[in-house]
Parts: sequence; C-alpha cells; structure tokens
Amino acid sequence: MPPCPSSTLPPDTPILSVSRLVDLLKEVIEDNLAQVWLRGELCNLSRPASGHWYFALKDDTSLIRAVMFRSANRTVSFLPANGQQVLCCGRASLYRERGDVQLLIDRMEPDGIGSLQLAFEQLKARLQQEGLFATERKKPLPPYPGSIGLITSASGAVLHDIRTVLRRRAAGVRLILRPVLVQGEQAAEQICQALADFNRLAQTDVLILARGGGSLEDLQAFNDERVARAIAASRLPVISAIGHETDYSIADFVADLRAPTPSAAAELVVRNRCELEQHLDQLDGRLRRGLRGRLQQTRQQLDALQRRLRHPRQTLQWQRDRLHWLRAGLQQALQQQLDRRHQQLALACQRLDGLSPLRILARGYTLVEQDDVQARPLSRATGLLAGQRVWLRFHDGRIPARLEQDGPAQHP
Repeated sequence: MPPCPSSTLPPDTPILSVSRLVDLLKEVIEDNLAQVWLRGELCNLSRPASGHWYFALKDDTSLIRAVMFRSANRTVSFLPANGQQVLCCGRASLYRERGDVQLLIDRMEPDGIGSLQLAFEQLKARLQQEGLFATERKKPLPPYPGSIGLITSASGAVLHDIRTVLRRRAAGVRLILRPVLVQGEQAAEQICQALADFNRLAQTDVLILARGGGSLEDLQAFNDERVARAIAASRLPVISAIGHETDYSIADFVADLRAPTPSAAAELVVRNRCELEQHLDQLDGRLRRGLRGRLQQTRQQLDALQRRLRHPRQTLQWQRDRLHWLRAGLQQALQQQLDRRHQQLALACQRLDGLSPLRILARGYTLVEQDDVQARPLSRATGLLAGQRVWLRFHDGRIPARLEQDGPAQHP
C-alpha cells in the first residue's frame, strides 16, 4: 500500500471517519464470511458464570478470538479444553467499539476420526464420577413380571425377536410397545419421553430399551446425556439391549441390567416356563411336607390333651372334696378364734372385778352417795348441811341416812 502523500489533498478527496471505516469493514467481513468452518487449537478458554465460552483459535502462525454463547454450547457433546484440536462452524463479526474481528461459533466438534469416541469417553467419565453407574443404585428386576414395556423401533427386527422369546418362555406376559426413533436428531428426545410416560402411567413392571447393532454414529441417541439421566431417574427397572454383544453405550452403564442382545433381554426378564413349573413343583412338595409335619404335631398335642382331660364326674368329686376340706378348715379356724376371744374376755373380767369398788366395800368400807337420781358418791364433807339426806352403800346393799350437823366447811 503506497504511503499517503504529504502534499495538500485535493478538494474532492473523500475523507472517512473511524466509525465509517469500521462500519465498512464490518459489512465486508460479515457479508462475505456469514458461515465458515475452521480447524484450530483451543487456547485462552474461559467459562464464566454467565455460561458463555470465550476462547481463541490458533495455528502455527495466527490467532483469532472467538465466543460461543450459552444457547449454542449446550449442544456440545464433549468438554473442550485448552490445547485441544477442534472443528468450529460460525460466522465472522467485527466488534465495533474496538475494531476487533472475532468469530461467533455455533457448532464445535473434536477434530479427527475419534471425535465421537472422545465425546463418549468424556461423558462416561463424568457420569461415572457422579455415581450414575454405581452398583448400589441398581434396581432389582421383578421375579415374575406381569407386564413389560418395550422402547424400540416398530419396524426393526428387535420387536419380532423379543416377541418370539416371550411366546416360548412366558406366553401370559403382556408386552407394551412404545415405538420411537432409534437414531437421528429426534431419537434421544423420543426415548426420554417414552421413559417418562411409562413411569407416569405405571402400567408395566419392567422396561426394555433396545435396538439392533450399528456404528458409533448410529448409536449416538443411546450415548446422549439426556437419555442417561432419564434412565437413572426411572422408578421402573430398565434393561438396556443396545446393539450387539460387543457394543457398549452410555445407556448400558446407567441401566439396571445390560443385556448383550434384545433376545437376551427377553430371556433375562422372564423365567422359562419349564423352570417355573419345576419351581412350582418344589414349592408344592415343601408345602405338602410342611402340612404333614404340622398335622402330626397337632395330633401329638391332641393326644397329650386327651390324657390330661378328666371326666366331669371326677372333676365334680374333686371339687366336692376340696369344698369339704375347706369347710373343715374354716370351722376349725372359727372355733380357735372363738376360744381365743373367750380367754381374752375372761381375763378382762378378772381385771375389771379387781378394780370394782364393791371389792373395797367388802373389806368394811362404806360409800356415801347423794340423795338424787344419779346417786353420785360424796368424796368430801365440805358443803354438807344438817338434816341433809344421803345414802350409805355397803357391799351387800344401801340404806338412807340423815345428817345431824353441817359439814366442816360450815364450821371452820
């Protein structure tokens, strides 16, 4: 580019403002680079709380800034890191305030043939760290399911294979098909919805998630994180039968049981009819032996009770004898009580007779009593008056008497 001349500009020379130049550059860049694919190495990667990704793409000689907004990076199936080679699709844009060129990225994939395998390994490691593959969270299968839910394609061989096995092993089991896409962009969403519907309706005892074999690209729906979390959230036990025996998917690790093939899943979910009949025969034998033992024990108990059982006449005689012994004992106890009371009464009478004033009168003493109804004894001479009538009590009776003079209290 030739240097600007130092002489005075001609009057008709166009002069641009900085803003105008930036606008022209923005139009050129954004109109001509509306969609571009880039291969480069990630560097300066930042993932702030806003959810947007800010980074740069570089090669051996150049570097360009880029941003991937949260609405776009939600679809990325792996976790990007600095130093990783990636393929990015986006559009070029010019940041007007600084005049910087940057890329607005819409898609990002790992670079190379193993990009899907890298995404698979990263998701597997992350879910395993969260505990979604742990053995202790696996739900046991029902021993005798009455109804089985099947999530698979309605047009594949999987449905025919499972029906054939169930007719042979357990013809009475009900099979409910929920047809879904098993590959393509809408497959993961349909599988998640089918799992949710079966759990909500609660019409089945166990679920089988199945499809035939295929490449890693064909099995992508079963390596989707949404499907893995839907299986983990299922209240019903889930058997995964994805691909052939050597094929493994994320759904296999999260499911409660992994079957190598769809036919094997049907074999595992129901017991063979012959095995069931044999099991019933064993139960019948155990029941019969238990009943015979119980009957024999009951007979022995009945014999022991019969030996202990008395005739009513014997029981009545025993009760009479017991009543007789009781009556004799009561009479003896009553007589002993009466004798004891008589002895106590006699002793009390002796003591009372010893304290009687009649005993004193018998020794020559006389008791002077007032001439009234109560015949109260006089203990003092004070207060007696001449001519007052009194009674003299001897041990053999009482006689009246009259005083000739007042008592000593009248004549000090």
